[in-house]
Amino acid sequence: MVVVGGGQAALATAYYLRRTGLSFALLDDQPGPGGAWRHTWDSLTLFSPARWSSLPGWLMDGSDETFPHRDEVRSYLTAYERRYGIPVERPVRVRSVEAPEGSDRLSVRTDAGDVVAARAVVSATGSWSSPWFPAIPGRDVYEGLQLHSARYRSPWFHGLAGRRVAVVGGGNSGAQIVAELSREAETLWITEGAPVFMPDHVDGATLFREATERWRARRAGGEVPPPRSLGDIVMVPSVLEARERGVLDRVDPPARFDARGPVWDDGRRWPADAVIWCTGFRPALGHLTPLGLRGADGRIEMNGTRAAAEPRLWLVGYGDWTGWASATLIGVGRTARSTVAEIEAALG
Repeated sequence: MVVVGGGQAALATAYYLRRTGLSFALLDDQPGPGGAWRHTWDSLTLFSPARWSSLPGWLMDGSDETFPHRDEVRSYLTAYERRYGIPVERPVRVRSVEAPEGSDRLSVRTDAGDVVAARAVVSATGSWSSPWFPAIPGRDVYEGLQLHSARYRSPWFHGLAGRRVAVVGGGNSGAQIVAELSREAETLWITEGAPVFMPDHVDGATLFREATERWRARRAGGEVPPPRSLGDIVMVPSVLEARERGVLDRVDPPARFDARGPVWDDGRRWPADAVIWCTGFRPALGHLTPLGLRGADGRIEMNGTRAAAEPRLWLVGYGDWTGWASATLIGVGRTARSTVAEIEAALG
């Protein structure tokens, strides 16, 4: 069988697959380990302590009081892959997954011209390679620098120190990037509605503990409290410091952009040298297009993590629609475990 991807979701799936008698390989289009963590901005900080940011089987080094840096996560994923001898082939780009008529296997086509016949495919490509931009009129005529958070690195890498920068998006990435940029540049934070900040004591560990309590209550038939949103902003040290500096004020989205920057209906303008779009992602499922499974929202109808209309295909790590918190380091383990158990039962 084939796992498409080489990031955290693919590694968690491989951890459980290696406990089975199934033959499998991971096909990763990146030149080295780390998945999407190879491409995040330089100062990115997790909002969970290390032991609450770990994949199954092996805890990331660190205390319960510190939040791991992007580079620590990348190093951890590299070591995890080596520790468990995970069979990764890279760089191998999967161009398509197809269902040949009359065959009981899926065909996995790669950029090398190879075709792998797989009894089962797990797609674990995440969303980093599929950034989303809102449809704001004039975005295509704006003449300044435009970057999605997927490509943002630092104020110095992009020459933004001393410039005017609009940051669009009210989630954790927007807050962390505003916190960093505002030390070096004049910033304007544009959000759709007021951002929701978690209490200072709440971090990713709290969120996962609460999710586990809800899961247990559901199994016991008790009352299940509503979950907090994973899009709410966790007050990591950089965001706390930005709040103290008073730079987390925000404005509503503009009606449009012109060549110089955002423009509002009341005539206000804010000339900007650059715009950073922290506006999220869509699942990177282009390789599954030949199967004809994707709906208008880009998603695939699922039964758990198994495609409803293609029983040889599983999806892991794309967000709550493929398992609660499955797009997080700590959350994907539970989803990967149940997925592999289902695959093992299906393949015999």
